[in-house]
Amino acid sequence: VQLQASGGGLVQAGGSLRLSCVASGRTISGYGFGWFRQVPGKEREFVAGFTRSGATAVYSDSVKGRFTISRDNAKSTVYLQLNSLEPEDTAVYYCAAKAGIILSSLRVPMYYDYWGQGTQVTVSS
Repeated sequence: VQLQASGGGLVQAGGSLRLSCVASGRTISGYGFGWFRQVPGKEREFVAGFTRSGATAVYSDSVKGRFTISRDNAKSTVYLQLNSLEPEDTAVYYCAAKAGIILSSLRVPMYYDYWGQGTQVTVSS
């Protein structure tokens, strides 16, 4: 599976963005997905994720209530809607995928097999 992330940009605090992660190479219906973010000098941080069913999404405490992860299997695309953005959300955002990932593993980068190239989100104050 190849992942292509896009949708990042520069936005003012309080604004919104929608990130997309398009998967190619095979159907994504059997895959769980996660979104992570990273700033220079820090470890990659879990943001949101769900298992292949998409029935249960998990979020980091810092984004809960502001970000929403969703998927469109027909378009082989996973989305991350970012609302009420804060300067602290500035980072490179990455999507990741793994076939059959379980709920308890979603937050851990090492469990994912595939990664997109990242898209920069910059929030100005």
